[in-house]
Amino acid sequence: MTTQLPTNATLILIDVQEGFDAPYWGERNNPDAERHIEKLLSRWRATGRPVIHLRHDSVESDSALRPGSPGNAIKDEAAPAPGEPVVGKHVNSGFIGTDLEARLKAHASDTVVLCGFTTNHCVSTTARMAGNLGFRTFVLSDTTVAFAMRSPGPDGRVIPAAVMHEVGLAELNREFATILTTDELLALL
Repeated sequence: MTTQLPTNATLILIDVQEGFDAPYWGERNNPDAERHIEKLLSRWRATGRPVIHLRHDSVESDSALRPGSPGNAIKDEAAPAPGEPVVGKHVNSGFIGTDLEARLKAHASDTVVLCGFTTNHCVSTTARMAGNLGFRTFVLSDTTVAFAMRSPGPDGRVIPAAVMHEVGLAELNREFATILTTDELLALL
């Protein structure tokens, strides 16, 4: 593994939004994720490396992430600094229907670090596409969050958030991304 990240590596914060606190999401893992994101963002900014915020602008009328609703706002721990772009998206991938890839190319960035919501949806989809597009991709396990999900099978059992998170990361590991913790990544800055 590289002993240092390139200076043009880009931190991408995915959907760190108030709407994910809505009760209908149910059980979540990583209760300290926002604290880790805040630490990461502070240290990252101090290095002068680029930061891009993705915001899920849901088109579903009953979504807590719908534009114009309080849940669409980015959480304080991940609030954009002046000059940091916020890219709205309507689907799981940060690359579909956005200028994310063009922004990364404008920075000549071939390395991305991903954190945010949710591990097995928007983080996973963005990581998979980043890997397929040729970006060296890192996902930080303690800065991503998953929610419990109901099995589609006839028993409808609930799959715990921690299991969803672990499986989501395992599916990405070494295939699409390198999985690290915040402290492991910060050691590479």
